[in-house]
Amino acid sequence: MRRTFVTLLVALCTACFGMPTFAATGEVLKTFAAPEGAPLLHNFEVMVRKPGGEWLAVPTYKWMADQTNNGLHRTTEVSVASFEFQGKVDVKVKYLGGKTNSCRVRPLSRNIKPQAQDGSYVFTLDSPQNLSFEVNGDLYHNLQLFANPVMPKVKKGKKVIWFKPGYYELKDSLKVGSNQTVYIDGGAYIKGFISVNNARNVRIIGTGIVNPWRRQAGVMINNCKHVEVNGVLTTQLPVGGSDSVSVSNAKVMSWYGWGDGMNVFASNHVSYNHVFCRTSDDCSTIYCTRKGFKGGCKDINVSDAVYWADVAHPIFVGLHGDIDRNEVIDSVNYTNIDILEQVEAQLDYQGCIAINAGDNNTIRNVNFNNIRIESLRNGMLFNFRVCYNKKYCHAPGRGIHNINLNNISYIGATPNLSIMTGYSADRNISDVHFHNLVINGRHIYDEMPGKPKWYKTSDFARIFVGEFVDNVSFK
Repeated sequence: MRRTFVTLLVALCTACFGMPTFAATGEVLKTFAAPEGAPLLHNFEVMVRKPGGEWLAVPTYKWMADQTNNGLHRTTEVSVASFEFQGKVDVKVKYLGGKTNSCRVRPLSRNIKPQAQDGSYVFTLDSPQNLSFEVNGDLYHNLQLFANPVMPKVKKGKKVIWFKPGYYELKDSLKVGSNQTVYIDGGAYIKGFISVNNARNVRIIGTGIVNPWRRQAGVMINNCKHVEVNGVLTTQLPVGGSDSVSVSNAKVMSWYGWGDGMNVFASNHVSYNHVFCRTSDDCSTIYCTRKGFKGGCKDINVSDAVYWADVAHPIFVGLHGDIDRNEVIDSVNYTNIDILEQVEAQLDYQGCIAINAGDNNTIRNVNFNNIRIESLRNGMLFNFRVCYNKKYCHAPGRGIHNINLNNISYIGATPNLSIMTGYSADRNISDVHFHNLVINGRHIYDEMPGKPKWYKTSDFARIFVGEFVDNVSFK
C-alpha cells in the first residue's frame, strides 16, 4: 500500500490523548508484512514462532551502513528485520548469500549460541533484544535483528496521527504539535522525517520505520517539554533545547558523514532505555550550546543500550559550548551498555568512553556502570581530556570532575593507548575512580598482585595519565 502525505491526512484516526494500555501476560508474537514500495534485501531469511508453534516469516529491509576508510565514506547494504513479542520466541535465520562457515550473534554478553538446523540457525529469546547476526565474520552485510517488546495500545482519536501498515512518502516533514500522538504501526514504512518543535506532551509510538533516505535525522525533538518516543527505527534522533524527554526501544542507523545517532544538545532530564545505535559518527553525545540550542545539560540517563560506531565515538560527552556562559554538564549516568565497535583513524576522536571538556564548559558527576566493550578494530577505551580543539572550540574547557567507572570490561585485541590529561592547573581533571576494571580477564586495581610499587596502575590498563590530573584510583 503506497500513501502520500495528502492521503495520510484523510486516514487520520481520532481518540482521546491518554496513557497506554499494555498487552496481557502470556505468549504474544506479532509480525508485519512489508508494504509495497519499501526497499527489501534478500541476503537472509528470517522466521519466528512461539515455542512449538507455526513459523512466521519476517521481512528483511534494506538499510545502509558506513564502511569508512581513513575518512572516506563508502556505503554498504545491511539487512534489517523486526517483530514484537512477549514471553518467549524461537528465531530461525538462514543465510542466502552463499556458504556459511561461521556465525555469531552479538552483543556477546547475551550469550546467544545459534544451533545449526537444516541449513539455518535457530535460537530462543526470552526478552526484547537488539542483535547483530553475522555470517563468516562479515560486519558490513549482516542482519540487524530487532526483537521488540509489544507496543503500548493507543486509542484512536483526533489527537492521534495514525500510520497504518503501508508505505508513505512525505513531501515535507511531518510536523507534530502539542498534545499529539503519532502511532507508527510495525508494518508502516515512512520515507521522510518527523519534527517536533516547540511542543509539549507529545508521543511517537510504534515499531515502524522512518527513513528519509538522505542525510537527515528521521525524528527530531527541538525546544520541547514532556516528549515520549517508543519503538521507532530511524536514521538519527537528536534532542535539543528540551526538558523531560523519554526515549525507549528506539533504533537509529546512519551511513553518511556526521551521522550522529542520539545527540543531546542543551537539554535537561532526558532518558534513554533499551536503545540501539549503529552510526557513521558518534552514537551517543551530550553537548552544551550547539546547533542553535543554548545552555548546559543536567540529569541525562542512558540504560540498556547497544552502541556500534562505524566512525567516531560510541559515547562522547562535552566539547561544545558557549565560551561566555561557562556552561556545565552535570549528573550523567550510562548504565548497562554494550559497545560492539569503534573504527576511527583520528586519535582526537577515539575513545569508546570519551569526555572532552572544551569551550569553557565543566563536566562533573558522571557515572559509567556495567559497560561491556568488545574487540576494537581501531580505537581506545578511554579519552578524558580538558582540551582546546581549535577545529570545533574557541577555548579549552574548565574541568572534568568526579567521574566514576564501575564494572567496565573489555575483551579483544589490544586497544590503542587511552588518554587522560588536563589543560592547566585550574583547568584540570580530578577524582576519577575505576571500580572493577577488567581487561581481557585481568582485574586492574591499585593493589593487584605482581604490580611493582613504582608503577602506575594505569600502566596496566594502557591509560596514559598526563599533566593536571589529580586523584585517580583503581579499586
